[in-house]
Amino acid sequence: MSKRADGSYSPAWRRASKIILWPLIQAGMKHDWHGQDNIRNIPADRGIILAINHLSYADIFADSLFGYEAGRYPVFLAKSSLFDIKVIGTIIRKLGQLPVYRGQADAALVLKDAEQGLRNGACIIFYPEATVTRDPGQWPMVAKTGVARLALATGAPVIPIAHWRTQQILPYGSFRPHLVPRTTVQVTAGPPVDLSEFEGLPLTSQVLRAATEKIMKDVTGLLAGIRGETPPAEPYHPAIARRKARQEARGQDGQAITETPADSSTEATPT
Repeated sequence: MSKRADGSYSPAWRRASKIILWPLIQAGMKHDWHGQDNIRNIPADRGIILAINHLSYADIFADSLFGYEAGRYPVFLAKSSLFDIKVIGTIIRKLGQLPVYRGQADAALVLKDAEQGLRNGACIIFYPEATVTRDPGQWPMVAKTGVARLALATGAPVIPIAHWRTQQILPYGSFRPHLVPRTTVQVTAGPPVDLSEFEGLPLTSQVLRAATEKIMKDVTGLLAGIRGETPPAEPYHPAIARRKARQEARGQDGQAITETPADSSTEATPT
């Protein structure tokens, strides 16, 4: 287990990050914030999960600033291997970031330090989709169940949050940010997701999936309000979309074969 991976941190390093990072983030974007009282209403010493849709690598900057201006110092989950890299590991450890132990046979061990961090009062930014959305319309995809496991295992409240326009600052796949003119990023937080129906239940795959869907329904609803649009009836599922694309490709190949003339060697007789 990495040193100081339980959500503890260096106050001096955090003060330095506030002095350096927050002004830089504010210089890179304008913002339109709503619902921050839903975060402020949670006692400051209680762990909290901010469940957010994922549009761009620029998300972390907007979401960090949103959480900070709501009175919390947000932390992220990072691959445990990063904590073993000398310079990077030192920085993220001193800032109180939390490791994720991927590849564990026991799913509960993947987020063990995140659980401890929440019990110590951490404010964790969690992207339930685990990657930038691949939905063609940029709506939230089907999410992983880690956010539900973390919430139900610790009792930490889950604040659903949606943001929009970070993808204009840094489109997915691009490493060239668009900083001029400054983009107004819209972020809205809703009230804690009501997960009371799952309290005390075994953390089966069915329970975790149902709780995750409830969280993502709230996130998607907030995004629909920001965009003024109706989301898809069912969230995009990358695996199903790939399978459908392969089936359509096979169908097109089969149609092309049946449409090929039986004797393609016939030539016109010269006159």
